[in-house]
Amino acid sequence: MPTEVDPIVDNWYYHLDKGQRFYVVAVDDDNSVVEIQHFDGDVEEVSLENWYEMNIAVGEAPDNWSGATDIGEKDDFGTEITDTQPADWNDPLKQFRKPGQE
Repeated sequence: MPTEVDPIVDNWYYHLDKGQRFYVVAVDDDNSVVEIQHFDGDVEEVSLENWYEMNIAVGEAPDNWSGATDIGEKDDFGTEITDTQPADWNDPLKQFRKPGQE
C-alpha cells in the first residue's frame, strides 16, 4: 500500500511489510533522493518515487537507538564524564612539535 507520509529528516519510520525501523538522514529534493539508515546501521538511498510506493508509517525512536548510529561505547552517548582535560583542547598538536618549537 503506497504511503502519503513525507520523508522528514531526523524522523523514524516503520516499514510495515518488513517490520523494520529506519531513520531519515537526508532528503535531496534536487536529485529526488531520500537517504535512510536502518536500525542495524546500513545506509540506503531511495528515490522519492520509490519512497511513496513503500508501505511505511511514522514510527517512534527505538529505546536503544545506538544501533542506527553505530555508537559502541557507553561514553559515546554523551552521558558520562570523560577523562579529556581542557588543556588537551588548547594545543592538540603540542605533542608533535620538537622541543623548543613553541
